[in-house]
Parts: sequence; structure tokens; C-alpha cells
Amino acid sequence: MTSFYPRDLRGYGRNAPDPQWPNSNGSGAAKICVQFVVNYEEGGENAVIHGDKASEAFLSEIVGAAPWPGQRHMNMESIYEYGARAGFWRLWRLFTERQMPVTVYGVATALERSPEQVAAMREAGWEIASHGLKWIDYRDHAADAERADMDEALALHEAVTGESPLGWYTGRSSEHTLELAAERDFLYVSDAYADDLPYWQETRIRPILVLPYTLDTNDMRFATPQGFNTGEQFYTYLKDAFDALYAEGEAGAAKMLNVGLHCRLVGRPGRSAALARFLDYVRSKPDVWVATRADIARHWRARFPHRETISPHRLERAVFLEMFGGIYEHSRFIAERALDRGLGPANDTAEGLAAALAVQFRRASREERLGVLRAHPDLAGRLALAGNLTANSSAEQASAGLDRLTSDELARFTDLNDRYQARFGFPFIIAVRGRSKEDILAVFESRVSNDTETEFRTASAEVERIARLRLDAILGAGA
Repeated sequence: MTSFYPRDLRGYGRNAPDPQWPNSNGSGAAKICVQFVVNYEEGGENAVIHGDKASEAFLSEIVGAAPWPGQRHMNMESIYEYGARAGFWRLWRLFTERQMPVTVYGVATALERSPEQVAAMREAGWEIASHGLKWIDYRDHAADAERADMDEALALHEAVTGESPLGWYTGRSSEHTLELAAERDFLYVSDAYADDLPYWQETRIRPILVLPYTLDTNDMRFATPQGFNTGEQFYTYLKDAFDALYAEGEAGAAKMLNVGLHCRLVGRPGRSAALARFLDYVRSKPDVWVATRADIARHWRARFPHRETISPHRLERAVFLEMFGGIYEHSRFIAERALDRGLGPANDTAEGLAAALAVQFRRASREERLGVLRAHPDLAGRLALAGNLTANSSAEQASAGLDRLTSDELARFTDLNDRYQARFGFPFIIAVRGRSKEDILAVFESRVSNDTETEFRTASAEVERIARLRLDAILGAGA
């Protein structure tokens, strides 16, 4: 593999796909997809009695709690117990009374310790995705240790629920998590927060469908500094998020709204009332699809299946240079430097790769850039007449009819080539695709009178345009 930048900062770019959401309460496509996640972690959190080194310190009523190494934290444990004993049932009633679907992120050991709650989830038809073996932090785990926990989580999940989970979400994940998830045949994975729509992500094993999750429309902010202090703040934020995305859907750019919930947090009475108001608000709106994450994944796979495309940043060095080393005429070093700088998913489109190559061209020395200009052939010059152009240059000149000149036209090009070379010391360069012979001659005659610096900048810009057109031909125009 080439050295590459692994993060995808482009995504869908300026034109996201129309998700064509199913519409459960109207005609045509839904304007928004809303998805509720109930995280069931109670009984699977960090605790000395679970074999962990310290007590839990995350997402509780004790904001800023610190782990207690080697000691039970009885207050923390009882807060989590509230989620299982009371909070879960309050959420279960809110959703079942409204017949609204839910996905559970179930920690396997927590599910094992809560058979009555699992039975209620199954009775309601909730999707139970896997939230790992225990709800602990995996950032310092070796890949093999995390893999072993994932294997045990899946085995225990199936034994407890009677079914293999369709989705996976670790939560406190590591750099290995998505790659490890790709070793299994999940319908989707959710350890990402990168978009408002599902997307396919390449891994070393296979492409995986990512359904991004959320940390903002999430009741976890009741347990973090500068988070929600009242149910009204929670409701207002959820409503604003819904309204903004609903408006985008009305404009033809539908999205997905994730809402993250925790039994011990929003399951408290003062907060559950705000959630109830939001559920009723969602139900009051037409053209809304409320779905489980598995429903969304099935829909996305059917409408937007993964398609193999050329991914320049993933190509072996030799293959990359074979494909793109000639984009800048006889100037392989441009492609080599772009590789050495590091390419990423954002460079897998014609626009993105053209930008990476242009950076290296612009950062080259003056003499190097002159060398790139001089590497280009004269238009309808001796190399063209002898049939010794590169394949790219030959096709480009032919597209403008420069291989079919009359004797008068050839004489004009020859005269202009000689005058231009004598004045500037490099050949006249213009992106000829889409131009006629007459257009090219007119530009040629106007530019031959430019000063040297102006023409150097103009010719350099044309070199970049030619590179983009060549990349369009390989990777797809407009990509």
C-alpha cells in the first residue's frame, strides 16, 4: 500500500444522495428518517465486582466522577441500577404505547443480568444490536484482546437473546474497532459520528456499511459539563435538530436523525417528560419514517449497494504511478511527490486527485515547473506530424482536429509555434478539449504577445486544466 491519510474528510461532498426514505404516514418519500437508540449498559459497566480494575466514572448523575481503583463505588452502582430497575421500564412504556420502533445497543453482560428486560425488548419487537461484551474503554486494548471480547460478546448475545445481532456499536472504541467489525458479517456498524447519512467505508478486509451515531442529540449531555440541565433544553435541542433536517428534506436533501438514550439518564421522571413531548412532536408530523437501525441498513443496501471504484489512495505505488504518473506530461515526479505527501479518501475523485497533484506542481521550483511546461509538445508540431506524441496528447490534439489541418492551417501553427518558443522558451499550452481549431488559433495569436511572467502563469494554469481533464477521463468527469 502507498502511505496514505486514512481519514475521509470529503464524504458525499456538496451533493449527497437522495436517500428515498420509505414513508410510513404519507405519500412519496419521507422528508426525514428518525431513529431512537436505547443504550442498555446497566450491569455491564466498569465495576470491581465485574472483574474490572476500578469503578465506572462515565455518564452518571455524578458529573466529573473519578474511577475508584480496587474499590466498589456503591453510589455509582446504584445509579446504574436505577436505569435497569426503573428507567428502562419508563422508556419501554413511552415507546410501546406509541408503537414507535427502537434499536437497543445491548451490552452482552448487561443483557445477561436482565432477563426480564430482554423479554420485554423482544415482546416489543425492538432490534437488539450489540454494544460489546462490557461497557468499558477499549482505547488501550491490543487488537487480539478486543477481538476476543467481540467474539465472546457475540456468542453471549445470541445465547441471551436467541438471535445474532445485526449491528455493532462499541462506543468507547479503539483504532482497531471498525477493522475488527469488518471481520464479521454485520448488516451495519455504528462506531462513527461522521455524517447525517449512512455510508460505505473501505477496510483492509471488506467494505462495511456505517450508520453514524450521535453524541449531540443524545441524553448523555445530561451527564457532561455544559450539557442539558433541564428536560426543556433537551426537548428544544431535539426539536431544533428535527426541524432543521425536516426542512432539508423538504428541499430535497433528506437526512437521518439519531437520538441516543440511556435508561439511567432520560429514564428519570423529569427528563422522560421531555422525551415524551418529542415523541409526540415527531408523530404529529407528516412524511416521517421512524425506523430501527436494521431497517435503515436494509434500505440503504437495497438503494445504494457498495460499488467497486478506483481508489487512487489505496493503490500500490507502482500501479498508482502507472495510472497517474503521466497526468503531468513526462513529469512523473509530480505524482511521486503527491504519493509521498500522503493521499487519502478525499483524493479518490478527479477533483480531489487533481488538487493533490496541483499542490505538488505549484510547490515545485521554478526550474521544475519550466521543465513540466517544456515537456509538453507543440500543437501540430513535429512530434505530432511524426506520430510520436504520448497517447494523452495525441488524443487531445485529435479531439480538436489538429491532426487534420489544411496546409494553410499547418503553416499558421508552425509560424506561431516558432514565434512563441522564441519568445518564451517553452511551447504554447492550452487545454484543447472542447475547442475548435479556430478557437485555439485565436487564443494562440492573442497570447503570443503576453509578457513572460503572465504567460508562465497562464501556461501553468492550462497544465493544471489538462491534468484535470485527463483525470476526468480515468475517474469520471465531475467526480
